[in-house]
Amino acid sequence: MRDNKITDSIYYVGCYDSDIDLFESQYKAPHGITYNSYVIFDEKITIMDTVDKRKEKEWKENIEKVLDGKEPSYLVVQHVEPDHSANIKYLTDKYPNMQVIASQKAFEFINQFFKVDLSDRAVVVKEGDKVSLGEHELNFVSAPMVHWPEVILTYESTEKILFSADAFGKFGEFNLDDGWEDEARRFFINIVGRYGMQVQTLLKKAAALDINKICPLHGPVLEENLSYYIDKYDTWSSYRAELDGVLVLYNSIHGNTRNAIEKLEEILKEKGVKDYKVFDLARTEMSVCIANAYKYEHLILASPTYDMGLFPHTDLLLKSLKHKSYQNRKVGLIENGSWAPCSGKLMKEAFESMKDIVIVEPVVTIKSSIDEEGINNINIMVENLLK
Repeated sequence: MRDNKITDSIYYVGCYDSDIDLFESQYKAPHGITYNSYVIFDEKITIMDTVDKRKEKEWKENIEKVLDGKEPSYLVVQHVEPDHSANIKYLTDKYPNMQVIASQKAFEFINQFFKVDLSDRAVVVKEGDKVSLGEHELNFVSAPMVHWPEVILTYESTEKILFSADAFGKFGEFNLDDGWEDEARRFFINIVGRYGMQVQTLLKKAAALDINKICPLHGPVLEENLSYYIDKYDTWSSYRAELDGVLVLYNSIHGNTRNAIEKLEEILKEKGVKDYKVFDLARTEMSVCIANAYKYEHLILASPTYDMGLFPHTDLLLKSLKHKSYQNRKVGLIENGSWAPCSGKLMKEAFESMKDIVIVEPVVTIKSSIDEEGINNINIMVENLLK
């Protein structure tokens, strides 16, 4: 457990999971992830959320150490996803007089997971409700679909702390030593990104609060330059690009499409494009590719035809982008095929089903290997992309 306190009356009791391979069984977490939980000491001691079952033993030890024999009056459940709720039944069994604060929808989910009877201990809260702990006061902010329908956030008005559930979370450790932006973007886009409109609604509510610290359920407590973090969330949730640059994503079966991408890189450099990234879709974590697609203003996607269709990684990317509400971008396309190239047509159809995507011409066709005509067409496509 971290040694230091959040404030004189608020303690961190969460855990760092350095052994996890896939968060939510799909997102690689090479730097692990935290499951954050907090305790507020006042006349009525309050626990803010629990942690994943993977760290149950460590969390229980943290709770026992911090409480030091004292009994909590409340458990606040902001989000019932199992990485934050796995120990609800443990607490309700251990502290039979402890009340549970959550939204109505959250109590429905709690019963689905644990089959516990909390009818005489449930404190149902909604937007604008308040609960006094003594000197501290909890103010509840409804945040449905950020990113589950039951989510509430909690603003403690005395010390001006926003307990933000999954909002403002990130992959990685509790500190900011490894930065915040890249892993927070990857976390947001892949987990919350589909719900940009709901996040925008939440940001409008947050703008009315005087916030000194943000305590999320994953990653570090944020307490300096909060406008930076809030501005990033505003950009991501409104689907605006952060960089006026080019992201290049490609698949290459035997290296010929990769050769075309090397020519493309030369063209980008010749045209003075400084901000660009190139990722091989088969060898890069998909969540990284998706997050970067949101970061850059322009995208170039290159794919061979495979079994008269899209290469599998290209197909997965396009389905994922649509699911995550990818929009407001300019896209260039490169297809490759030895006898019946059709990936260009299929990629174009996929992007046309997304919102406000401009597909620039020409859609470049390569037959087996790049030649002078292909290089010339890539050059024209890049010029049109950058206009």
